Amino acid sequence: MKNFLLLLLFVTGFTSAQMPNIAEVWLNNSQPYVGTIGNSQQEIKVKVNISEVNKKNDQEYFLAGYSAVDKNFTRFEGKLKITQYKDAKKRSSIYGTYEFAEEPSGKHSGIFSGKFIYNFVWNKKTEKIEKQYLQFIGDWKSYDGTLTYKTTWKNQQPPLK
Repeated sequence: MKNFLLLLLFVTGFTSAQMPNIAEVWLNNSQPYVGTIGNSQQEIKVKVNISEVNKKNDQEYFLAGYSAVDKNFTRFEGKLKITQYKDAKKRSSIYGTYEFAEEPSGKHSGIFSGKFIYNFVWNKKTEKIEKQYLQFIGDWKSYDGTLTYKTTWKNQQPPLK
């Protein structure tokens, strides 16, 4: 009976231990991510307006916002999924994947997909993030399949060392 109770306590403690809700991170302090798209390295801005944790899976977030290339503004929504977390004394990192589908509004709308890395420094005294660097690297593919471009965008803070 003692062993059963210990096992039950262990399982209960394990299942209730979840990653904290970091949905605010993806909002990037209401600032757009800035980067490039395509071979010509054309500027792209990606703004996330909505970020919510999946209540059934705390490693997954639902995001919505818009992308802007030249004068083309297109709304998108999709998922971001955490695949790995590395905690270190100086810098911690979160790795994952994303897929954002733009509204189908013509030839220049499609799907962004790829990987991201989020590096940050956690101040144990203040219990806040002091420095952070977030970068998305992937592809954009038009819905009709005729266009595919490499993409990269990041927050506007310098990478952590």
